[in-house]
Amino acid sequence: MSFNTMAGNPFSFIKDIIAIKTPKKPTLVLRMIVFVFAMVCGVYICSICLKQISTHGRAGFLDVPVIQKPCPEPQIEPWEIPHVHYPKPKTYSRAECACNPVRYFAILSMQRSGSGWFETLLNNHTNISSNGEIFSVKVRRSNISTIVETLDKIYNLDWLSSASKNECTAAVGLKWMLNQGLMQHHAEIVDYFNAWGVSVIFLFRRNLLRRMISVLANLYDRDAKLLNGTHKSHVHSPHEAEILANYKPMINATLLIPNLKKVEETTAKALEYFKSTRHIIVYYEDVVKNHTKLIDIQDFLKVPRRQLKSRQVKIHKGSISSQIRNWDDVQKTLKGTHYESFLHADYRK
Repeated sequence: MSFNTMAGNPFSFIKDIIAIKTPKKPTLVLRMIVFVFAMVCGVYICSICLKQISTHGRAGFLDVPVIQKPCPEPQIEPWEIPHVHYPKPKTYSRAECACNPVRYFAILSMQRSGSGWFETLLNNHTNISSNGEIFSVKVRRSNISTIVETLDKIYNLDWLSSASKNECTAAVGLKWMLNQGLMQHHAEIVDYFNAWGVSVIFLFRRNLLRRMISVLANLYDRDAKLLNGTHKSHVHSPHEAEILANYKPMINATLLIPNLKKVEETTAKALEYFKSTRHIIVYYEDVVKNHTKLIDIQDFLKVPRRQLKSRQVKIHKGSISSQIRNWDDVQKTLKGTHYESFLHADYRK
């Protein structure tokens, strides 16, 4: 094509350029390939991102503990909060009673003070479990570690006995004699009681002379076994009570006052040791004379009021003068002392 032609007809030159332009079809194919590649990459990247988000989400739920409060807050006074518990026994499930609050208690007493009879009254209540004289077994009180281990088991409702109410227990405890490791480890036990909100029921006898008669008679029967060759500390029939009551102990008049003083001092020391705990003081004679005292105990344990009964029968009844072999010696020894009232005090059950 000549220069003249270009100069004379410029439109002809433009047409020639258009005529030699690259065909459209290969361009469309290339665009389609690029588009498909971009789509695949996008889908792949999105899938990885979603997977990572999902993994982090699951890890977050696994790492962060979810604290649930399955039981509603009880309607109680603020001071009562440390005394309310929701045990989770290892040996069984509390099932529908899981949200029933449980209170811990301990009956602190001395042998032959009516604690056995008193405990049967408490266990007559549908919601109270008092597990007996747990620490009469020496190995359980050998040191503070075994004591705490035993208490933990009792208060977690894992101590199974004939008194256990299990699932629906509202108050759980034990009977603990002062000479069963309680006084030796009093400081640690007080700390435990206060830390876990254990309420203390002191149960004593006013008439220590009557207690002494019961102690001596029980010691005698351990060897004599008056009931058909069987020793029984407590009886359930008037006939059995009469057989045991036939024995009249001889009291050492020389040691009588020192022994009474020793019991008084031990009692006072226990009250001093455990005065910082939530506690109530109950006397056997008061419960015998007035059963409304049992209402005070139920209110103290915050359980519904019930009429409580026991099958136990009192062994030593009537005049105290008929229960001691050397009555005249005892009477002379105590006359004119502040123990003289023990000679006359009487009550019926």
